[in-house]
Amino acid sequence: MTDADHRTVRVMDRVRQMLCGLHGHDSMLQFQQDRMYLRCVSCGHETPGWELNETAPTTTMKAAPKQPIVQQPLVQPQLISARRVA
Repeated sequence: MTDADHRTVRVMDRVRQMLCGLHGHDSMLQFQQDRMYLRCVSCGHETPGWELNETAPTTTMKAAPKQPIVQQPLVQPQLISARRVA
């Protein structure tokens, strides 16, 4: 690429960023190995994001007491004989 081509690409990137600045970014959640961030699909703008270097917390669940299953009777729909038109 020539120097003029690089300048054209930079100008087009700035125009896309300005349009996003006026209308808002089209953010999409992105993941890397140790980072999670938002990236605009239209202009490529990235947020600082979050580091994913912490270990996930471990949790333990107690078994819930068994509850009897109560079945509810089915409700029959009421059919209408005539249709009203507004």
